[in-house]
Amino acid sequence: MVASMAVMAREAWTDERLDDFRAEVNRRFDSVEADIRELRSEIKASFAEVDKRIDSMQRTMIVCFSGMTASIVASIIGAILVTQL
Repeated sequence: MVASMAVMAREAWTDERLDDFRAEVNRRFDSVEADIRELRSEIKASFAEVDKRIDSMQRTMIVCFSGMTASIVASIIGAILVTQL
């Protein structure tokens, strides 16, 4: 069983056709570069939002841990004062 192969017709590439091809390739690469730039700006904006949320979470944790520490210290001091009376 012999597989049939499609034979491509040989075409002549003139300077004009090569210039057109080059221009089309450049246009497509410009489009890809624009898409990549847009994607990068979207990613940067997303990371900026994540950074804001992490900063907010860190502030909340600092306030909570400070309050817990103050509460523990106050209860220890209170326990010491009660036992000394």
